[in-house]
Amino acid sequence: MKYVLFYEAAPDAATTAPANVPAHQELLGEFHGRGVLLMVGPFTDLARRGAMAIFTTPEAAAEFVDRDPFVAHGVVVGHEVCEWNEVLA
Repeated sequence: MKYVLFYEAAPDAATTAPANVPAHQELLGEFHGRGVLLMVGPFTDLARRGAMAIFTTPEAAAEFVDRDPFVAHGVVVGHEVCEWNEVLA
């Protein structure tokens, strides 16, 4: 099993995100380095406004959300973690 974190960006994320990008990227690097964050990225469809990340455990996804400056500073206004059965693994 994998765990997909979906983020919903705030309507003003384009203006609030830049100040938080360095700390957010540092956190991404930490989780990727630990081997618990497998993939991450924003959606290109602007109507979707958000991003997703794939984690190895639900605990890692929850810890990431708890520590993410994007969440703490309102760049992200909603999130959801879904269990995902990766078929080709």
